Amino acid sequence: MIDKLDAIKGRFEQVSLALTNPEVVSDNKQFSKLSKEYRQLEKIVKAYDAYMKLLDSIAFNKEVLESGDEEMRELAKEETESLQNQKIEQEETIRNLLIPKDPQDEKNAMLEIRGGTGGDEASLFAGDLLRMYLRYCEMKGWSTNIMSETAGAVGGYKEVVVEVTGDDVYGTLKFESGVHRVQRVPATETQGRVHTSAATVAILPEAEEVDVDIRDADIKMDTFRSSGAGGQHVNKTESAVRLTHIPTGVVVECQEGRSQHSNRDIAMKMLRSRIYEAAVRKHEEAIASQRKSLVSTGDRSAKIRTYNYPQGRVTDHRIGMTIYNLDAFMNGEIQEMVQALQFAENAEKLKVGG
Repeated sequence: MIDKLDAIKGRFEQVSLALTNPEVVSDNKQFSKLSKEYRQLEKIVKAYDAYMKLLDSIAFNKEVLESGDEEMRELAKEETESLQNQKIEQEETIRNLLIPKDPQDEKNAMLEIRGGTGGDEASLFAGDLLRMYLRYCEMKGWSTNIMSETAGAVGGYKEVVVEVTGDDVYGTLKFESGVHRVQRVPATETQGRVHTSAATVAILPEAEEVDVDIRDADIKMDTFRSSGAGGQHVNKTESAVRLTHIPTGVVVECQEGRSQHSNRDIAMKMLRSRIYEAAVRKHEEAIASQRKSLVSTGDRSAKIRTYNYPQGRVTDHRIGMTIYNLDAFMNGEIQEMVQALQFAENAEKLKVGG
C-alpha cells in the first residue's frame, strides 16, 4: 500500500506544479481537468501524511518503551494503544479512498421527485422529500435550482425536477434513487388511520454536451401555453416547450423560464441527462447483476426506504438501517444514512476487488 501511496503523492506534486504553469492556466479545459484531479489526489495525500505521522509517533513510543524511565514508559504505553487504534482507522480510510471511483460520481445531478401511489398524500410527501433534500444540499454548500415543477392539488408536488450543483453531488446522492414509502395519518383523514403512500426519487448524473451527442434532426419540439398561478406572464404566449427525442422516445417539458428560448435550453439539459442516465443505468445494471449489489440495483421500482411517522423512525431496507429521529432526518440531517450506504457499496466493491 505504501508504494502505491508514494506514487500517488508523486503524481499529486506533478499536478500541483502543472497548475502553476501559465499555459495550463490559460487553457480552461486542461486547467479544469487538472484541478479536478488535484482535489481527488489531495484527499488521499492528506490521509497518507496523517498516517505517516501516526507511524512516526508509534516508532518513537516504541523507543521510549525500550529505553525510557518508568514514568515515560507508562505514558508511552497508554498513548501507543490509542495510536494503534487510530492507525487501524486511518488504514480503513485510505483503503476506502483508494477504491476506484465511478467517473460519474463527481458530476452535478438532476434530482427528480414524483408523487406515486396515494393521491394527494403522495404529492404532499413528495413536497416533504423535496424540502429534506434542499435542506441537505444547503448543509453541503451545494446550489439548487428548480427546473420544472407540477404542483399537487392540495400542496406538495406531482413532479419536481431540481438541478444540484457542487462537489461529488451524483456520488453522494445516487443511492437515493428508488421508491420512498411513507406511513402516517394524512391531514385529510378524519378517522386517524395510518395510510401508506409513496413517492419515487430519481438521481440522474448531469450530462455535458461531450457525454451525449443529440442531433437536431432527432428532436421534435412542440410549444404550448404555460399553465401557472396566473399573472401577467401566463397564457399570453406559447413559451412552454416540449421536446421529444425520436430515437429513444424520451419526452421532457419545461415551462419555468419566461421565454421559449430559455425553456428550450432547460429542456435540452434535462433531455441530455435523461438519455445519458439511461446509458449509465444500463451500465450500472450490468455491474449490479455481476456483483449482486444490494445498494445500487439500478431498479427504480424497488422500495428502498420507509418513513414511519407514528413511530418516528426511518428505515433503509437495503442495508437494514433504522434511524429513530425522523424529525431531524426530514429536516435534511440525512448524512449518517448517506454515509452508511456509501460504506456498504464500498465494502461490496472491496469484496469483489472493485
